[in-house]
Amino acid sequence: MKLEFNTPSYNYYSNSETNALVAVERTLSKAIGKAFKKYKKASLIPATEIVVGYNFVLDEEYKTLKIDFEEELTFKIKNLEKADISK
Repeated sequence: MKLEFNTPSYNYYSNSETNALVAVERTLSKAIGKAFKKYKKASLIPATEIVVGYNFVLDEEYKTLKIDFEEELTFKIKNLEKADISK
């Protein structure tokens, strides 16, 4: 018998307004792609286009970044840019 866990995965974005790293659940991040496809430029995306996500915080014990799930925040899509954290 295989146990299945429904753990969401996240996409990572840089928030140009706060200069912070943001995590958005992958299923919700589809709205970001749709907005950029529809408006073609970030500056044309209305401020009313928002997505829910989480900021990253420093884990003092391990000296790494982790997603802060305690506070769900809304972000303007026009301020989000895909972050490359693979390095």
